[in-house]
Amino acid sequence: MKDYLQRIGRSLMLPVAVLPAAAVLLGLGYWIDPTGWGGGNAFAAFLIFAGKSIIDNMAILFAVGVALGMSRDKDGSAALSGLVGFLVITTLLSVDSVANLMGIDPSEVNAAFGKIDNQFIGILSGIIAASMYNRFSQVKLPDALAFFSGRRLAPIMTSVASLIVCVPLFFVWPVIYTGLVNFGTSIIGLGAIGAGIYGFFNRLLIPVGLHHALNSVFWFDVANINDINNFWNSVGEKGVTGMYQAGFFPIMMFGLLGAALAIYHTAKPENKKQVKSLMMAAGFAAFLTGVTEPLEFSFMFVAPVLYFVHAVLTGISLAIAASLKWIAGFGFSAGFIDWFLSLRMPLANKPFMLVVQGIVFFILYYVIFRTLITKFNLMTPGREEIMESGEAAVLGGTSGSDKFAMMANIIYQGLGGSENIKSIDNCITRLRVEVKDMDKVDQEKIKQAQISGINITGKNSIQIIVGTQVQFVADEMKKIR
Repeated sequence: MKDYLQRIGRSLMLPVAVLPAAAVLLGLGYWIDPTGWGGGNAFAAFLIFAGKSIIDNMAILFAVGVALGMSRDKDGSAALSGLVGFLVITTLLSVDSVANLMGIDPSEVNAAFGKIDNQFIGILSGIIAASMYNRFSQVKLPDALAFFSGRRLAPIMTSVASLIVCVPLFFVWPVIYTGLVNFGTSIIGLGAIGAGIYGFFNRLLIPVGLHHALNSVFWFDVANINDINNFWNSVGEKGVTGMYQAGFFPIMMFGLLGAALAIYHTAKPENKKQVKSLMMAAGFAAFLTGVTEPLEFSFMFVAPVLYFVHAVLTGISLAIAASLKWIAGFGFSAGFIDWFLSLRMPLANKPFMLVVQGIVFFILYYVIFRTLITKFNLMTPGREEIMESGEAAVLGGTSGSDKFAMMANIIYQGLGGSENIKSIDNCITRLRVEVKDMDKVDQEKIKQAQISGINITGKNSIQIIVGTQVQFVADEMKKIR
């Protein structure tokens, strides 16, 4: 079940990766016309409405992205099936349709059906579509129906499955919706403390890849919070909307840089050069784009106490930003690009104070991490033996496609080769591999590829944290197969 949920989380990265485009369009539009919000400048309006076309249709993007990401061979028919499933469910369970089925006035329909067009249903539609595609895309029908065989059968079966799913959803969705709203309301009722609790669990769930489920409640329109959408659409209260985003900026832009510096300073002298390159690359990614996994995974498992401290500090940061109403928002993650684009957003409030807060957290991270590493002799990167010869040394002298090919070859061998590898996939920063026998995996060999970390998530599941260039390594590995 955990592996299945992780696959869903990985699949969500495809539609989420579209959000930066919306952030750029909306950010530029509000920079051009910060007071009229497009009303005083036609070009600004053009950009703002273009950005809204993405933000306002995230549920559809989730349906298509999850269907494609969870399908066996990532075929376009699976994506089309996701859209079909979403349209069937949201149309049949719309307010007007439910009113017609029940023979009542639309005003008497449960409010839950007015929110059926949401990311939760998008994810569900994608899961249904992927299941139908994986099951029926290879089916051969009799000659008279041969046109509908194979991949063409997937959207048809998705529509049938979605019709069936609508029956239990008719009864279950109001209960689910009410539960999500009550959960969200209880957190909102806690104000800044609630934001802090959310921030703490957001980081704590990253190792198992389940933080996306938590994020959907606070960032999207699942429980009436919709923090990302409302911030970029300028809907809500200044100083409040964006409170589930703002506190991440001091952590991702500054705090983790302090952690990286502490790890570098506490590394053995002979290993500092290698650790420096690793920390600089991971730190730059965190600061600029908010992609923190390469840095977090460098100490997540070798020093879990540091990661717990990191989660606590993240919660504190969100609580501080929310309580002081220092607000900025992001379309992808809390890096410099998103912070800069959000400066002129109508609902941004004292965003430069997040930089001040970030400097404080840089110092806190550095002092706390360095103290804990040295006092408890934690084995962070550079404090244990690191391969300096052989293939690792050769890798250090390569670049571009040659480097990715060599990394792929080293990792492939470390995983046991073709005889042991069942499947290869990736998300934004991680290779996700299914193997036949975990005992045949040579972790020391894999580490020669200068990866950020290794995470064994199941009996046959292993994640290799490569970084933001992971797609190129995954492609090279698939070529070897």
